[in-house]
Formats: sequence, structure tokens, C-alpha cells
Amino acid sequence: MLPVKEAESIILNLVQPLDKQLDTEVVELSAATGRILAAPVTSQLDFPHWDNSAMDGYAVRYADVQSCDASQPAVLEIIEEIPAGYQPQQEVQPGQASRILTGACLPQGADTVVMQEKTRREDNRVLILEAPEPQAFVRHRAAFYQAGMPLLPPGITIGAPKIAVLAAAQCTHLTVYRPPKVVIFSTGNELVTPEQPLKRGQIVDSNQYALAAFVLQAGGVPIPLGIVPDEPEVLKAKITQAISSADIVLSTGGVSVGDYDYVDQILTDLGAQIHIHAVAVKPGKPLTVATFPQYNHGGTKPPVLYFGLPGNPVSALVSCWRFVQPALKKLSGLPQASCKPKFIQAYTRQELRASGKRETYLWGQLHLVDGSYEFHLAGGSHSSGNLINLAQTTGLAVVPVGQTLIPAGELVQVLQICY
Repeated sequence: MLPVKEAESIILNLVQPLDKQLDTEVVELSAATGRILAAPVTSQLDFPHWDNSAMDGYAVRYADVQSCDASQPAVLEIIEEIPAGYQPQQEVQPGQASRILTGACLPQGADTVVMQEKTRREDNRVLILEAPEPQAFVRHRAAFYQAGMPLLPPGITIGAPKIAVLAAAQCTHLTVYRPPKVVIFSTGNELVTPEQPLKRGQIVDSNQYALAAFVLQAGGVPIPLGIVPDEPEVLKAKITQAISSADIVLSTGGVSVGDYDYVDQILTDLGAQIHIHAVAVKPGKPLTVATFPQYNHGGTKPPVLYFGLPGNPVSALVSCWRFVQPALKKLSGLPQASCKPKFIQAYTRQELRASGKRETYLWGQLHLVDGSYEFHLAGGSHSSGNLINLAQTTGLAVVPVGQTLIPAGELVQVLQICY
């Protein structure tokens, strides 16, 4: 069995990111949420687009107000009112001011804005009661961003703040990576779909649905192929079908050492190179990771990456969170530094127990309390077959190899689960 860190390193080294020329597409801004930029973005606009006011007040010449105070206010003639969206019509001359509102264009001649709380208006005059700083409350053109400079780099996921920036910059079409295609199927004679009546000894195939949801949330396109019986020829045909169209294949079951576990042998027969057979982790020890170099179509696409996951539902999802998600992120075009699982320090509210023989993951919920994270262990059995208490999981507490107890109140490493 491989140590967890070694398995993680092998998997990430196997992943070849999507090609910047062959695996991209252009999408409209409205369809870009959650996509990963494949090319840098620039804008032809300065930010701000023009000198403008950061405050409601009066646009003035600093030379006219630099020495005033409440006892000797500067008295200026108001020549114009400038709301946001209005093009100033008059230049501010000595002894003059323009009424200006937040975001409005600064008029010619003015170089400073006096906030209205420091003024008193009398008909068409304004009294400046306090000398401002030079260029106070003026947002200068291109102070935030200069046209033609890099605006957003490739390799980032487009979310709400970036959408706002892109919209403001009038970047309406973006080059993004295509989402990875992930083929999913479950193996086992005992499996039935949720729609089928459940007979004694049968199990509902929850893995197909859980893994499809996982892939969607990770930015991929799930391609479910259904349930495959434990029949070598049928399974071989299904794997052949899967690797012909996938970037990644996720199968569950058939990778342990039982009489009906055929996956590893079939992968070998199909020419796969198996890199991992098992990992020293609980849950999720049986984990097959293989590649099919012959399916890279003459070097025009990365080799297909195959994950043979455990059949137990908890083990399958823990394996996805720990090993598959980093691979999907790197394949999608994200930089490797941001692909690794996110671990945080948290205080455990319950004692955590393990055998000490394998790196053990115990599921529960993370809560931020008074600036520190707390981990609350899910109640009930922590069996790989108990899917019920996995619901609402937001973190996996790690009990390292060689450790059998982490007392309540102690710090623990927690793998943060993001949905």
C-alpha cells in the first residue's frame, strides 16, 4: 500500500492539463460562470474611465480653498450641477465651483472635491468651511487599471467578482477550457437503480448519482454509463467504451481482492499502465489508478486517466475528495499549486480514534467559532458502508498513521470539503 502523500503525488504527476489551443472554446460572458480562463484578458478601457468624484460635494480649484477655515471660509460661485452620467459643460475658473455628485465626471479646471459636509450653501454660492487636502476625493483616470495591460490571467475560475470586472471592461467573449469529460459506471451484480423495487440482498446504486454530482461541482461533464454486472466480457466492453470518449473514467467496485473483482486484470489486458493498486488510507484502501497512453490520439490529447474506486459509498466519495478532485482541477487548466486538497487546523470537539495502521479520515462538520475552526464529528458509526451520517459533511479530520487517539480539544488537520 502506498502512503497517501505518495499516491497524491503520483496522481498529480500523471495528469496532463488540457491543451491551450486544442481544448478551448469561446463563450459569452453570460455563460462563463464556473469556467476556467485559457487566455489572458485585456480591456481597451481605463479604470476609472475619466477623472471623477468619490464623494457628493463641490469640484473646486485647490488654489482657491487651500487656506480657508470656518472663520474665514472661501466663497465660490456655483456655476453648474454635475450628476453621474452628465458631461460637464463649463470649466471651473478662479472663484468658481461646480456642484458634483459621486461618480460624476470632474469638470475642466477643477482638481479637488470638497465633501458637502464641510460646506454651507447660500443660493448660488458655496462657503468652504475647511481646507481639503490637494486632489481630495478625486479618482483619477487609469488609477485602477490602464487600458491594454493584463486584466485577468489564464488558469483562474470565473466567479461573481471576475464576472463583474469583465462586464465593466466590456469583455463579452472569453476563451475558456472545455470542461473535462468524466465517464462514470458502477460494477456489481447486487446493484439496482433507485427506480427498481429492492429485493433481499440488493443494493441501490447511489455511487452513480453521487459521483455525477461530484463531477458537476468540480466543473466536469459527467457521462453516466449505468450499472455493469460482474461479468468479465461485459465489463471489458464497458471499459473499452468508457476510455474511447473520456478524459477521466470513474468506476466503483471490482478493485479489491474478491473472486468477482476483475477491474485490474481487464485494465492490464486492455494495455493500461497501472500506477496504484492500493493506498494506506481508511476509508478507501482499494484504489486503482491507471493510464491508457494509446488513447491519446497521436499525442493530440492527454492519456485517459482511470480511477477504479472502492464500491462502498463513503469510500468512493472520500477517494474522490482526496485524490480525484485534485486531478480534475489540474486537468481543467488550474495551476498545480491551487489543485491540492485544502487542509486547515481545527479544534476537535470530540475525541477521534483510529487503528493507527492507515491514515484515517473521519467525517463531520467544520464551524468557524470566534475566529477559530472547530470540527464536530458526525454521530453514529464511521463505517464505509454507512452513507447516512455522511450527509452535510464539510470536513474530513485526519488521524495520521501511528496515532490511535486525538483527544477532544486538540488541534487536528481537516480536509475542507467545498460543494
